[in-house]
Amino acid sequence: MSRLQQIAQYGQQIWLDNLSRHLLDSGELARWILDDAIAGVTSNPAIFYNTIKNDAGYQADLARIKSEVAEPEARFEALVLPDIRRACDILRPVYDESSGERGFVSFEVAPALAHDATATLAAARRLWAAIDRPNAMIKIPATQAGMTAIAAAIEAGINVNVTLIFGPRQLAAVHAAHRQGLEARAAKGQAVAGIASVASVFISRIDTLLDPQLPPELQGKIAIASARAAYGRWKELPPLPAGAAPQKLLWASTSSKNPAYRDVIYVEDLIGPGTVNTVPDATLAAFRDHGKAAATLECCQAENHSLLAALAARGIDMDQIGDELLSAGLKQFEEAFAKLLELVA
Repeated sequence: MSRLQQIAQYGQQIWLDNLSRHLLDSGELARWILDDAIAGVTSNPAIFYNTIKNDAGYQADLARIKSEVAEPEARFEALVLPDIRRACDILRPVYDESSGERGFVSFEVAPALAHDATATLAAARRLWAAIDRPNAMIKIPATQAGMTAIAAAIEAGINVNVTLIFGPRQLAAVHAAHRQGLEARAAKGQAVAGIASVASVFISRIDTLLDPQLPPELQGKIAIASARAAYGRWKELPPLPAGAAPQKLLWASTSSKNPAYRDVIYVEDLIGPGTVNTVPDATLAAFRDHGKAAATLECCQAENHSLLAALAARGIDMDQIGDELLSAGLKQFEEAFAKLLELVA
């Protein structure tokens, strides 16, 4: 059993935070699913920019698509949605064998729509129909407008990966939107079973932002303490409509940005049941080599409380930090998407 497979024993799924044609064509993704229990795939504009730019497998297709499709965003989707479908198909046995608990592939709505609920919902509906796989997930950012779109997408029976979550107030709103969508669907007499959702809480960016403001004893510890606190609140959420699956917490941005920290710190310290950790290739390889699987998500509760209390005593508000990181994350994805459209223009 690989080190990554051992994580599954503690009830956590590992998803790959990457997708490329090479991963599909080479059989590498299929091998990782078999050898390392990889249970899902996530993507974003930055990932697709890098893979289209560097993966020769896209170049012939791009030349053909340029002659057939005029609009850059439609051109991008024509290029990559077949790969999303292929990844869904590769993971379909995982999805089927787990009765819809695992085996998902995420694709994001255009970042420029983040503050437009109507347009976000329309894009989510269109992409859900275009991918046409039960184990697809549509990524919607956790903006104020996004909350409206999330609830409506869940009500429409669309699997949703809510992305760019940083602060506790934001996460509570995501949980509420998920519940609202399910309750609205149930009120119409429609089935709520089989609708999947994850709430993607970004981890390492919190420490990257806060560390320069903190004394050494608090550095590199706040992101993990915040995630563990979020997990405690998640466990206390009230029941959903009968038959509905809970919205899982997903730990995102889990590569270590500080070379002084252990390169698998945001994987090792956040292992617990009912959760997902999505990791890039380098972190995956690092954990495969030297990671240690153990039940860590619910440990050190007194220490976690003290860390967050010390942070508050310094006048640092995690909701304010979350708002700042959300704005920065949206800007980063918008810039990546703009570069992506230039790449396929």
